[in-house]
Amino acid sequence: MRILVVEDDPNLQKQLSKALGGAGYVVESAQDGEEGCYLGESSEFDAVVLDLGLPRMNGIEVLRRWRAAGRTLPVLILTARDQWSDKVAGIDAGADDYLAKPFHMAELLARLRALIRRSAGHADPLLRNGRLTLDTRSGEVALDGKPVSLTAFEQRLLAYLMHRIGRVVGRGEIIEHIYAQDFDRDSNTVEVFVGRLRKKLGADLIETVRGQGYRLRRDEGDGGRGDDGREVGNGR
Repeated sequence: MRILVVEDDPNLQKQLSKALGGAGYVVESAQDGEEGCYLGESSEFDAVVLDLGLPRMNGIEVLRRWRAAGRTLPVLILTARDQWSDKVAGIDAGADDYLAKPFHMAELLARLRALIRRSAGHADPLLRNGRLTLDTRSGEVALDGKPVSLTAFEQRLLAYLMHRIGRVVGRGEIIEHIYAQDFDRDSNTVEVFVGRLRKKLGADLIETVRGQGYRLRRDEGDGGRGDDGREVGNGR
């Protein structure tokens, strides 16, 4: 999953990027509203963490431009704790959720997981596809109730496909959403990880759609459901 962080406080941006990266997300960041607006318009992200008090273009304007351009990506705004009017303005501008500074990083991660799930049509944090389950909170995968050990990249790929059960996703889309910009983005590596998942989860689970990409088959019986305690962001 690929997350955009638009935050001008360098310390908070660093903390967010570290926590999100540690949680298995691919993170891109911007330090001002203009850069953040451009990235959100020109690239695909699974969710955005957007501060409202940004230089060059405030977060409300960034959000309005995204929504006016038809960008539907989930957005979590960060606001000052005592600025209730900013929360209202952010929601009215198209934000999906908000978090007041200072906040606990665990809460931010939980809210992002919920936004990503809901945007893909899943309410339950435990994603199910027949005999296969993936817990979005812990990243644990089980097949027939038995734990399956996956590498970090295997888990990222499976999570991306589990959020899009039955939908064809292209190799380029997968590369954008599970690999960092500085990673060797060879499409052959996608094929390698797909092959590994097939060996661990079943050869027929992930279908190759010729000329298009891959699709996680909807398994019969699918119910369709598919840090520490320290506060951060107290600088402003």
